[in-house]
Amino acid sequence: MTKTKDSTHSFLNDYEECIRKVSTQKDIIVKIINQLLKARDNNKKIYTMGNGGSGSTASHFVSDLLKTAIIKHNKRFAAISLVDNISVTSAWSNDVSYDEIFVEQLRNFLCKGDVVIGFSGSGSSKNIIKAMRYAKDNSAYCIGFTGMSGGSLPKICDVCFLVPSDDMLIIESVHLMLCHCIITAIRTMGKPLFRYE
Repeated sequence: MTKTKDSTHSFLNDYEECIRKVSTQKDIIVKIINQLLKARDNNKKIYTMGNGGSGSTASHFVSDLLKTAIIKHNKRFAAISLVDNISVTSAWSNDVSYDEIFVEQLRNFLCKGDVVIGFSGSGSSKNIIKAMRYAKDNSAYCIGFTGMSGGSLPKICDVCFLVPSDDMLIIESVHLMLCHCIITAIRTMGKPLFRYE
């Protein structure tokens, strides 16, 4: 019981310290919000991707963009999660390579000026890096969420939020928190269509 209490206390302390460091990077979040609003107002699409826990964050963020971020008298976001079609991802993975599951979907849809968001705790996931390079080469705006040393992701992205932690669970937790921060900021800019009871 003592070990459980100690590990819980340690995680929460480390998370709290990470949040303090993250709060000094508000300008990066503002840049991301402005780019998402620009995409919304110019009828551009937003694509998200990630693996494992980062994949669930990518899916969750799209859910919030498509519903929670709806503001009365404003355009709606057009957002697509590249992790949610298991038939497509398993087909590309089985027939070609897991490294191709995101880039091949982008080849079907991506247009100039669209936004591509990659979540990768290490910043080194091959399928994320490959898709981001394709997006960059095809005039999309690239946004990254990463941690640890950042890997290759910050070098490819137009803007990248690097969570200052080496703990994957803290990194993924902060990524989700940042997504909620973005959605909250968007909701404060107008009258949200949906309110929570």
